[in-house]
Amino acid sequence: MKAYIFPGQGSQFTGMGKDLYDANEKARGLFRQADEILGFDITKVMFTGNADELKQTRVTQPAIFIHSVAVALSSDSFQPDMVAGHSLGEFSALVSSGALSYEDGLRLVSKRAQAMQRACDIRPSTMAAVLGLDDKVVEDICASIDEVVVAANYNCPGQLVISGTIAGVETACEKMKAAGAKRAIILPVGGAFHSPLMEPAREELAEAIEASSFSEPVCPVYQNVNALQAVDVRMIKLNLIAQLTEPVRWTQSVQNMVNDGATHFYECGPGKVLQGLVKKISGAVEAASL
Repeated sequence: MKAYIFPGQGSQFTGMGKDLYDANEKARGLFRQADEILGFDITKVMFTGNADELKQTRVTQPAIFIHSVAVALSSDSFQPDMVAGHSLGEFSALVSSGALSYEDGLRLVSKRAQAMQRACDIRPSTMAAVLGLDDKVVEDICASIDEVVVAANYNCPGQLVISGTIAGVETACEKMKAAGAKRAIILPVGGAFHSPLMEPAREELAEAIEASSFSEPVCPVYQNVNALQAVDVRMIKLNLIAQLTEPVRWTQSVQNMVNDGATHFYECGPGKVLQGLVKKISGAVEAASL
């Protein structure tokens, strides 16, 4: 069975999507449509912008979404038995599986990016990658700290991202190292994504999600908050709303997809990060770019 997976923030690069734009008329149409919906030439920024321009909140998330969806929808071989996306990538997965229109998906992603930026501005916060510790150890250390700091991304066994206040994350990193972590590194991000500090963004995005029209997807969507497959529209919406303040359970999602019959994983979008994670989670499956 074929599983299609969609990357999240951080996989952007200058020139992303240009080869697809030049070679595929359908993809070209999606890029041009995005420029109109967003009200600025995001295509130009994606193709020629420097790293700082691509890191702008209003650019990064829509850019990855546009590229990912264009890869999937312009491919004749895109026939998913199941889909999943990492954080932001869940929106790409929902659009590619027919649960959400491209236009509504892009508008939601744009609103999400702006809402997250506003939440970051309210209280300085950050994230850190922790390598070489069991999930339970990381969770227990976070729980022992008298600050907001939580497990945010379960990327693969031995690789977990934590999220919270600057003081909380810094304290947690020291405790992780003392507990035997190979590394505990503060990440260059603007805020504490997938933590309680994103509650203002969650509330803001919830209204937009509720107001958007969703349909039953053509295949199961494995969602971040519980790593379980969903086809019910109401459940998809509720999980998507909860996503901003809850952890990304990527390890568990891939494990469940494999248990449900996935044998080939195809990454749609910029970079190859998810392929690497899939291989670390389950060496028994194939993983490649679409």
